[in-house]
Amino acid sequence: MNAIRDPALGHLAWPAAGGSRVPFGVFTDPAVYELEQQRLFRGESWSFVALEAEIPNSGDYKATFVGDSPVVISRAEDGSLHAYVNRCAHRGAAICRELRGNVQNHLCVYHQWAYDLKGNLIGVPFRRGLNGQGGMPADFDMKQHGLQKLRVQALAGLVFATFSESVEPLEDYLGPMPRQAIERIMSRPIKVLGDQRQFVAGNWKLYAENTRDPYHASLLHLFHCTFGLYRSSQKGVSVMDAKHRHSMLTAMRGTDDGKLEDYQDTRTYNADFVLSDPSLLAGRQEFDDGVTLVILAVFPNLVVQQISNTLAVRQIIPRGVDKFELVWTQFGYADDDADMDLIRNKQGNLIGPAGLVSMEDGEAVEIVHRSIIRDQDKSSYIAMGGEQAKDAQHLVTEGSIIGFWEYYREIMGWAA
Repeated sequence: MNAIRDPALGHLAWPAAGGSRVPFGVFTDPAVYELEQQRLFRGESWSFVALEAEIPNSGDYKATFVGDSPVVISRAEDGSLHAYVNRCAHRGAAICRELRGNVQNHLCVYHQWAYDLKGNLIGVPFRRGLNGQGGMPADFDMKQHGLQKLRVQALAGLVFATFSESVEPLEDYLGPMPRQAIERIMSRPIKVLGDQRQFVAGNWKLYAENTRDPYHASLLHLFHCTFGLYRSSQKGVSVMDAKHRHSMLTAMRGTDDGKLEDYQDTRTYNADFVLSDPSLLAGRQEFDDGVTLVILAVFPNLVVQQISNTLAVRQIIPRGVDKFELVWTQFGYADDDADMDLIRNKQGNLIGPAGLVSMEDGEAVEIVHRSIIRDQDKSSYIAMGGEQAKDAQHLVTEGSIIGFWEYYREIMGWAA
């Protein structure tokens, strides 16, 4: 076993094989979870927090999270975006108790401290006391008691925030591959179609693995495989950014015709299943490159997806070492015609907590988490496609998962 760099990581050591062997304690140790909040979510990373289309107008706000820290994203009168911790500077009460809204300023319900849309303190009741009694100290300076602010940047309609003052600008953090993938999907103004929220009883990193795993879909998701939306035999790629923290898999529907014998003995191909409403999969071609599926995983908490005509972002919100929330926000383009609106709404049934192609993922996370609680020193074995973090021009690989873990090891402080 390798030595570890930091006592905060406790007794947990990492096998020498690096990203292809992951000790189960990484998913179950509360000390690791607490350190993630410090080094990942409050460290050198940008976390996805909103779509600009969710807060288009002055006064619009969205309450969300960076890691497990509650934050508010708001649009000020001048159109600028701001992010701050959802916690009053007075006694710590949440200032925004609704998920979304529009306000002229934020007012804490507890003692009515008021903040502007940029998070600055602008009002304190009884500041000078009543009838000559009480009041705040004479040297009380409202400028020193605003909300805790985060840096915020947007790219192609996606809004990110960070606690770090030193992390590189968002465009550099993402790098060329993720930027191009985002700009491809966010190529036109969008409109939000709605949210779905899912609570999963497992560690958030199990889902991060899932979204970087291009070959599980043929073996886990019957709908995907049976109806050909995605199969590992299709033309596709699994690629990473230079630091291996972000990854993308793509596939082209219909490029594996005549290869169904590869699936004859699998549980997830069943020719007896038919659709009573085949229009569910009719759809339209929207992109000239022929790619019909994109899963872009951006470290630490974002997935951007295209599955046929469904477009969505997924935000991963840790809620503890053994649970996380997954927020799916589906969208279309602002200039979609009525027929495309119907297509997107119908195909929306493919994804989300009960989605025809995604409902098994939450269960997969939970059955793993329940089974690894006890033997924290045991480890997973990640080797499909070779035990290296490398890109692949096919979909039978775990290289992007290995890359994720190598970057995670580095940022968390384990020895390489």
